[in-house]
Amino acid sequence: MAIASCDSEPVQTPGCVQAHGALLVLRLSDLRIVQASENAAAVLGQSAEQLFEQSICTVIGVEGQSRLRSLLDQEAVFCNPVYLMTLPSTHTGTGDAVLDVAVHTIDGVAVLEFEATSHTVEPKPDYYALVKTTLAKLQSASSLQQFCDVVTNDVRGLTGLDRVMVYKFHNDGHGEVLAESRRDDIPSWLGLHYPAEDIPKPARAIFTKTWIRPVSDVSGALAELVPLANPDTCAPLNMTHCVLRGVSIMYTEYLRNMGVTAALTLAIRRDDKLWGLIACHHYDGPRHIPYHIRAACEFLAQVVSLQQQATEEKEHLAYRLKMEGVHQVLLAAAARDGGLAGLINGTPSLLNGIDAGGAALYYLERWWCIGNTPTDDELTGLGNWLSAVMLPACPRPLYVTAKLAQAYAPAAGFAKVGSGLIAVPVSANRKDLILWFRPETIQTVNWGGNPYDKPTVPGANGPRLTPRRSFERFAESVLQQSLPWRLVEIDAAASLRFMLAEWVAGQTGRRTVLHADLARSNADLDAFVYVASHDLKEPLRGIYRYAHQLLEDVVSIDDESRRKLDGLVRLTVRMDGLLDSMLHFSRVGGTDLLLEQVDLNEILAEALDFLGSRTIDKEHAVAVPRPLPTVLCDRIRCRQIFVNLLSNGLKYSDTANQRLEVGYIAPNDSHPRPHCPQKILGQAIFYVTDNGIGIQAKHHQQIFKLFKRLHGHDSYGGGSGAGLTIVRKLVEQHGGQVWVDSSAGQGSTFYFTLPSKASPIQ
Repeated sequence: MAIASCDSEPVQTPGCVQAHGALLVLRLSDLRIVQASENAAAVLGQSAEQLFEQSICTVIGVEGQSRLRSLLDQEAVFCNPVYLMTLPSTHTGTGDAVLDVAVHTIDGVAVLEFEATSHTVEPKPDYYALVKTTLAKLQSASSLQQFCDVVTNDVRGLTGLDRVMVYKFHNDGHGEVLAESRRDDIPSWLGLHYPAEDIPKPARAIFTKTWIRPVSDVSGALAELVPLANPDTCAPLNMTHCVLRGVSIMYTEYLRNMGVTAALTLAIRRDDKLWGLIACHHYDGPRHIPYHIRAACEFLAQVVSLQQQATEEKEHLAYRLKMEGVHQVLLAAAARDGGLAGLINGTPSLLNGIDAGGAALYYLERWWCIGNTPTDDELTGLGNWLSAVMLPACPRPLYVTAKLAQAYAPAAGFAKVGSGLIAVPVSANRKDLILWFRPETIQTVNWGGNPYDKPTVPGANGPRLTPRRSFERFAESVLQQSLPWRLVEIDAAASLRFMLAEWVAGQTGRRTVLHADLARSNADLDAFVYVASHDLKEPLRGIYRYAHQLLEDVVSIDDESRRKLDGLVRLTVRMDGLLDSMLHFSRVGGTDLLLEQVDLNEILAEALDFLGSRTIDKEHAVAVPRPLPTVLCDRIRCRQIFVNLLSNGLKYSDTANQRLEVGYIAPNDSHPRPHCPQKILGQAIFYVTDNGIGIQAKHHQQIFKLFKRLHGHDSYGGGSGAGLTIVRKLVEQHGGQVWVDSSAGQGSTFYFTLPSKASPIQ
């Protein structure tokens, strides 16, 4: 055998049998023997040459031949070995031993297998009752682990072998020992993993066609068929369904390397595919499992195959119900709170549903995280990739992987927390996302021996593979790969996504209605303010006119009455100013911004011209340390910002030499930015500084409120107290922020930003 031909071994047509039994091949038309195993003389008392072309009645008698013919005519024996009879010792060449005879048909021939049995000597256990008891325990198992434990314990009790394991195949072909029942003095293999190559593809294919594979003596001899090919067809015998089928030398060496002397293997199938094996090993010499025990084991393997899926689905159902319960609570919380942040911050959270190491939610233009997740910058890059590349390409709005770094290379940088990913969008634009992460399986896979160790030995045709001799634990880290996501988890994520998407869509519809209502309310309010301001000003002008006429027309008036009339005139003037401010404030933002590229130096010059005729003179200087930039803004509103801030700086001063400074701080400038909000770092910041009276820190927020004055109405030139409120509204229209840095007696600096679609500093 060549070194790499393990998968091409003729395991279905080995042309030999295990020598503890004998095999005969009969022509179906006349039931004459056309092939026999070379050990026929030792087992049946007649040599293969003597039996050739003889009627089968020479071996099993006339009555046996009649029973065989009846069975072949009436029973389904095609590729299905069934018990034919027990042959008395007088018909055999094995002394006092009696032989069980099984028969099946394949490719136009009947195959008879003869094996020694002990069931006629010892009382036969009630195998039906044993299997029935096992079935009841399997049906009551609540988890796959409990189910597999029942299988290993009961098969070991049935066979008496030293070790019984349930061995599951993973998606990549490698196997894992899920459950084990063993003798106390032998080491445990529970949890060990074995490379896919340990059980070659031809061997796996056999177990999709047959349920059982006994090896009574790992070191036992083999007996070839005589002749090797069927003389009628010149074809080798297909021995797939023969329990005596000769054992591959690779398999026997593999077992001997583990110290195994006898073995029995049963298939566990799901939907005609091999799910796993029930592997049974014995260590104290040969161990023959008689036909009736094998039949019970074969029936049990079929029951296990049928019941295993039901048990796994039962376990998944419990898990699914738990996840659905958590997700219903999360949806109720979102509806109650009017937002999705509770999915992360609340109890329960996203991590209480699907089994994951961390979860992240992109919502309200930011990331919300719980558990172990990548950083915000890493999440942003991943979110952009998912929204732009992966989710649009998926057949449904959901992306799942256990090997994220293979599809998204930057994920290698956060593999320890995010090698596995489930991603679902919760909005139509796929921008709002929920991500579940699983970490890299740095918990090592414990291999039964080194999976890369492929020793060779000399063979007849050159070096050939031989099984590994070392079966100590070999730890291999599975890099950039997480535990696989189960289908029930993927379905739960998709279900949650559907419920949240419906809720978000409903919220969007409600917000649209609310926005329309708010727009109508604002329009009504603006109309009211305009009418109120306009209509109130007419009687106010009358009061002012009559009061002023009284002061001029009345010649003789006492001082007290004159003081009262002066106060009336002054109050009407102040109220007129308040109405003007209210009307002005209501109109700020009444129309959309007219954005254009504007040179702020021109805006500043226009603002100074507006103020110059009244206030700007040699005693009032305005410094500009460097030319201001060009930005995208609304020219008129931006000019109003500068007018109000400059006017404020000139007004609130008690020094004869007033000084103002207008400038900006570029994003990369090394310049103090006192009280600057964290989220606007990286934007250009504009400022107006004065050397006026300053503002105490406790009033820094109050000064931006409408009609809020910190001084008497007649102090510092009076005023309505609406100027800074209007500044804040104009800045916020541009998407910016305004704040102040000041202390009493030390002057003030007003900072603001204009980030609305702003172009870079020029």
